[in-house]
Amino acid sequence: MAEEEKEEQQVEETAGGGKGKLLLALLLLLTLLIAGGGGAYYFLFMKKSEESEEAPKPKVSPEAVGVMYKLEPAFIVNLADPELTMYARVSLTLEVSSPEVIMEVQKREPIIRDAIIEILSNKTSRELRAPEGREQLKLEVIKRINTILVQGGVRNVYFTEFVVQAE
Repeated sequence: MAEEEKEEQQVEETAGGGKGKLLLALLLLLTLLIAGGGGAYYFLFMKKSEESEEAPKPKVSPEAVGVMYKLEPAFIVNLADPELTMYARVSLTLEVSSPEVIMEVQKREPIIRDAIIEILSNKTSRELRAPEGREQLKLEVIKRINTILVQGGVRNVYFTEFVVQAE
């Protein structure tokens, strides 16, 4: 009987030792999960905020943007499509370098509007529908207006409305 009690004690000690090893393994696993989660948080969130602090985004200064002038009313023209009757309705805003240029644009607005109508009416709907065609149109308008203006010039042209439609 004494031998049976010794065997039971040995079984209990080995079983108790197993629980301790299991508990130790769980604590180790929990520690690894917490460390991994903290590392992931750091690399995903903290790293981004450090990068944004290091390289601030350049802000557009008020001097970088010129003075805007909207040509009104919108231009409505027949396009140069031979097989269909196509129309374009285009609203433009000019970016100029100074308020003095705005006064000259206002003084020469009928000449400028005539030049823009001439440029638009020589375009086909296919040319105006393509992004490259619209960029080409902007460049042509800037070039033509700058030949009309004596002092200063147009920096950029913005389309505020652009519609091409068939009859």
